[in-house]
Amino acid sequence: MSSPSQPAFAPQHGVGTAKTGDFRKNDSSATAVPAGMSRRNLYIIALLVLAAAGAAAWYIFSAPALPPGFAAGNGRLEANEIYVASKYAGRVRDILFNEGDTVQAGQVVARMDTSALDAQLRQEQTQIVESENTRKVALAQIAVKQADYNYAQSQYQRSKQLVTRGAVSGQEAEIDNARMLASRAELVGAQAEAVRTASAIDAAKATADRISAEINDAVLVSPMKARIQTRISEPGEVLGQGGRVFSLADLSDVYMYVFLPESVTGKIKLGSEARIVLDAAPQYPIRATVSYVSPTAQFTPKTVETAEESHNLTFRVKLQLDKNRLREYEPFVKSGLPGMGYVRFDDSAPWPEKLQVKAVDPRTIWNATGASRAN
Repeated sequence: MSSPSQPAFAPQHGVGTAKTGDFRKNDSSATAVPAGMSRRNLYIIALLVLAAAGAAAWYIFSAPALPPGFAAGNGRLEANEIYVASKYAGRVRDILFNEGDTVQAGQVVARMDTSALDAQLRQEQTQIVESENTRKVALAQIAVKQADYNYAQSQYQRSKQLVTRGAVSGQEAEIDNARMLASRAELVGAQAEAVRTASAIDAAKATADRISAEINDAVLVSPMKARIQTRISEPGEVLGQGGRVFSLADLSDVYMYVFLPESVTGKIKLGSEARIVLDAAPQYPIRATVSYVSPTAQFTPKTVETAEESHNLTFRVKLQLDKNRLREYEPFVKSGLPGMGYVRFDDSAPWPEKLQVKAVDPRTIWNATGASRAN
């Protein structure tokens, strides 16, 4: 029988007591959990705190340590993009290069099917031969008609003299005159026929030249030294007029756009010296110059990561690589390659050691993408 001073059902040792919004175990080894929060929520909060700390550390340590007189921004390497396209509608016959190959100026890169044009050209060439033969006949007829006219003219002159002497009648003289006039008309007709045949020859030659030009245009060549970015068409495809076959990256026109704040953009002048450091080759700063500064401000694009926490307004600055030295850095010329652009707006400030231009050692960089093939 229980004691009157104790409850009828006293809790035993090791058994938990439950309260609204709280659950504890009497086991001293268990981790204490705040009221109203599960372990999973605690883990999520801890991960968020670690992520925020990591982002803050990245921001603090990734900001470029630049001396006064310099500004920096990240961007992507860009090259002027051009297209090799068919001038006339037709079927693609041959594709001679693949994506990544480097082609030279004037090098054949593709051919269009010209079987129909070849047949038309043969037809016109046959027409030229036929017209030339017709002209030879017309020239021979001119010679015959000229002889007939000369004889008829001489006969008429004799008849006029004999009429005055009474040797022939005036009627015979009129007949000789009519023959002379007829032969002269035939001569004029033969001369006109010769002119017509000459015109026919010129027309046939002009048509043949036009067809030959179309056949030549069916051979697609690279207008400059470039790298093939995209192989747009394949053999057997039928393209319309102006159908694109390749997109090329001009290896002589390479640049990078960076976005700088308005506080430094006003100090930058055209021709200012700059450096481009690619993520793929940080050991080789590339000399560049400022060739363009946007006259209007814009909000920083979302794809651009700036060194400062935020820039309300920035200006687009173009860093142009030296065209005479691009050959040294040709392996790096890939559109979209990320990197950093550094601009010196104080001409008296010396370049930091890490941004000094170094001689390119071909043994320490990768080979150029693709290779120039022979036709």
